[in-house]
Amino acid sequence: MDVHDVGSHGSELAPGMVLTIEPGIYLPDEALGVRIEDDVLVTENGSELLTGDLPRDAGEIEALMREAPRWIRPR
Repeated sequence: MDVHDVGSHGSELAPGMVLTIEPGIYLPDEALGVRIEDDVLVTENGSELLTGDLPRDAGEIEALMREAPRWIRPR
């Protein structure tokens, strides 16, 4: 695993902390890379996946990518 975040990596997790988990695959021969970020909240009883409602299936992701970007205002 490669860690690119700053800070202490030996800290004990505590409720209220939020972590980002970023699994990725990079295929240089195909000029393709995909990374899916998940945000996870540490709770008193375990964890809560904050990004759990986002699409995970390749078809759902491709359909979302075909939509007009929501952050661009029409002229």
